[in-house]
Amino acid sequence: MPIKNFYAKINLLMEDHKLRVFCTVAETKSFSKTSEIIHLTQPAVSLQIQALEELYETKLFDRSSGSITLTPAGEILYKYAKQILTLYAEAAKEISKITGLIKGCVKIGAGTTVGNYILPAVAVDFKKRHPKIRVSVSIGNTKKILEMLNSSMIDFGIISEMPGKTKFIVDSIISDELCVICSSDHPLNNQKSVSIYDVVKEPFVIREEGSSTRVIIEKFLAEHGISVSDLHISLILGSTGSIKEAVERGIGLSILSKWAVRKEVACGNLRILKLKEGKITRDFYIVLPKNTILSPAVEEFITYLKNYPYSDLLL
Repeated sequence: MPIKNFYAKINLLMEDHKLRVFCTVAETKSFSKTSEIIHLTQPAVSLQIQALEELYETKLFDRSSGSITLTPAGEILYKYAKQILTLYAEAAKEISKITGLIKGCVKIGAGTTVGNYILPAVAVDFKKRHPKIRVSVSIGNTKKILEMLNSSMIDFGIISEMPGKTKFIVDSIISDELCVICSSDHPLNNQKSVSIYDVVKEPFVIREEGSSTRVIIEKFLAEHGISVSDLHISLILGSTGSIKEAVERGIGLSILSKWAVRKEVACGNLRILKLKEGKITRDFYIVLPKNTILSPAVEEFITYLKNYPYSDLLL
């Protein structure tokens, strides 16, 4: 490659990076959040913005009011920067179709159940097919995941609650069943089925308030005229793993996802009690911002998620 073309390519990549930093600051309204997303120090982020302001000989952000807002010049640059970055993404997608080579990074936000008990297996199988694609998973509740989406910290989220606003594309990918679990030597284990009214008489271990699993449990109980205050709560624990440990040790019953307890049930350490009132079910959803251009890597992973044989994980 001629030296002139080499330096032209380097300059193009540097300008592309500056525009990504600029757009991230504009969207998050925060230099600190941008540094987390872009993986640069805050001084480095400031230098990128300063370089653009020197290039255009004008201020792009107004910081006088205590918050970061775009100036009129910044609004113009943001409009065209988004178009440029969209064209980059579309070009990468078209080229990957020709070459068959897909690489890049996929950043996912997921709830506890999906992030800890489903995605690891999916990601491992995906990596075997696409070794050049990096997969990063952040665990959080629905509120945190939507916040990360809004600030572009993740490419898409997987949640168990439908978001209230319509600014996202939401697509159901997999169903879940919440099961009543007990230790292998619990007296109720000998019964073919139990009523939820029998369950509430037993010591109970439950997740903290705000947990999506707890929200589903509370809704199911309410449908049968039962409130959380009617439960004989032994422990309130902040993780699925700690709840499984407590139930195995005989502290009481609990209700957890079938995905989370499949290994313990297979080993005989935990037992699932069939409810006379029927199954407690929910769906998991892929959620991503509207009007977003997905990178080839993200698009490939989402397609893989939608077609994955999840039932094989329960065997």
